Amino acid sequence: MIAIEEIEAARGRIAGAAVRTPLVRLEVDGPAEIWCKLETLQPVNSFKIRGAANCVRSADPALVARGLVTASAGNMAQGVAWIARELGVSATIAVPEHAPKAKLDAIARLGGTVVKLPYADWWQAIVDSRVEGVEGFFVHPVSDPAVIAGNGTIGLEILEDLPEPDAVVIPYGGGGLTAGIASAMRARAPQTRIYTVEPETAAALVAARAAGEPTQIEYVPSWVDGSGSRGVLTEMWPRVAPLIDDALSVSLEQTAAAVRLMAERLRIVTEGAGALATAAAHAGLAGAGTVVAVVSGGNIDLSTFTRILKGEPLA
Repeated sequence: MIAIEEIEAARGRIAGAAVRTPLVRLEVDGPAEIWCKLETLQPVNSFKIRGAANCVRSADPALVARGLVTASAGNMAQGVAWIARELGVSATIAVPEHAPKAKLDAIARLGGTVVKLPYADWWQAIVDSRVEGVEGFFVHPVSDPAVIAGNGTIGLEILEDLPEPDAVVIPYGGGGLTAGIASAMRARAPQTRIYTVEPETAAALVAARAAGEPTQIEYVPSWVDGSGSRGVLTEMWPRVAPLIDDALSVSLEQTAAAVRLMAERLRIVTEGAGALATAAAHAGLAGAGTVVAVVSGGNIDLSTFTRILKGEPLA
């Protein structure tokens, strides 16, 4: 658990990079009153700018001057590239081979250098906190305490707009977003239920909770590229497990329906991982009452987004 003081300090540190995003009501019929925290409206269209900014701005300037490095499916890559451009240093990003074109194009626009790796090698870079053959200050996309504290600022903002939500649903990738938001919520609103959600094709945290420890699962890549994995990161399990009430999963079809729903009702563009929490809340998996769905990002290939809006099948 990250101390609330660290999260409060991060809020000041990320000012000027991250923006305060709105919490808006999603008008739908169902068991819950759903509120969406729109991290799609960040400068890089995802929450990752928060953790990246806090990590880099709190680091030794001499280390940062060597250039920034990260391993990311695309959103942390953009956060790191954005900060690197601000500071005038290089940014090298390791991405999995299936990373969507929209995210790769965004990295290039921000001046980052992309290194494509097979999924297993990319995941190993996250585990090892280094990219083989690349020098520079490594910004861990998940487990760095400064990254987690930056993510936790979302929790502070939620509670300012909705002081006592019954539940908060958070898309789960590596666990850094969950650890940050849940730390803030446990400190300020301990009665609020905390749920994670993954695609059912890659629900590693669901499997870990069932087994009582991290376990390897069959991972099926899909258009929901920013959430789910073959296994929960070992160092994140003891951080996340005590903070959450349950781990949920939703189908790819439910996720696509949530993308369409938010486009229709809120007029926002949402990527697959960003729609998971809304999908779970709309399905009633987070219970009744006021439920906050963290819409983590909106970086999706427009061709994929168009197919979803048309109701066409996706892999």
